[in-house]
Amino acid sequence: MKVTVAKSAGFCFGVKRAVETVYKEAEKAKEEGRPIYTFGPIIHNEAVVSDLEKKGVKAVASIEELKEQPRGTVIIRSHGVGRNVYEEIKDSGFEIVDATCPFVLKIHRFAERYGREGYYLVIIGNREHPEVEGIMGWAVRGAAAVIENREEAENFTLEQSKKVCIVSQTTFNYNKFQELVEIIREKGYDINVLNTICNATSERQAEAAGISKEVDAMIVIGGKTSSNTQKLFEICKKECENTYYIQTFKDLDLSRLKSVDNVGITAGASTPNKIIEEVQKNVRNEF
Repeated sequence: MKVTVAKSAGFCFGVKRAVETVYKEAEKAKEEGRPIYTFGPIIHNEAVVSDLEKKGVKAVASIEELKEQPRGTVIIRSHGVGRNVYEEIKDSGFEIVDATCPFVLKIHRFAERYGREGYYLVIIGNREHPEVEGIMGWAVRGAAAVIENREEAENFTLEQSKKVCIVSQTTFNYNKFQELVEIIREKGYDINVLNTICNATSERQAEAAGISKEVDAMIVIGGKTSSNTQKLFEICKKECENTYYIQTFKDLDLSRLKSVDNVGITAGASTPNKIIEEVQKNVRNEF
């Protein structure tokens, strides 16, 4: 069996930076005897989060939960948070280490800048994703909206004279972003479009689509709550019907691969290399 692994599979720059930051801070916290937390799981990968827990890193889900903890260091994950969250963490007496992805921070600055200039901010992305929630936290209250599908784009309305700034969740599907932008553009607003999809995301999606067209089966590895992995799965499934979404090798039903000659493998931005290597090794050894 021929196995093709996407070169872009695995940790992106922002995730790698965030994970390395947490491990480094965990060692320092242990030496100094102080508690350490991440605001939400550092990445959407259960294996990494579990390993960090063993090293004393506790993931907290909300400000309310954090306030009940002993004072220590809080690490902001790569997805970022809204302005009010930063302020509440500081006001509660915690030290902050910011591991927000620089590409996400750039969108926060856009939200601030264009809000001051009187633009209505449209964020194209998944409204329940922490990155999108964080971006909304930097927008002018009442002057921002999230659009995630064609129906919402078609129903979007504003005063005709209103200026609109459109940004995207960094891991959103590029083709869908373009489609939704065109729908909004046709409404005749004064629009400034900022394509804030991360280059690594675009490259990962393009490579995954290319490999999927050439193989009999495609394996997509990543956490079930990972937005960018879900989009990879959608892209691969469109090109290759036999596409399987797994978190680790244990989730893979090898019997489904017995009749195929070549398999492609890709992985989301929160998937450690060791998990990708384990899947690749076992698929090769099995066949």
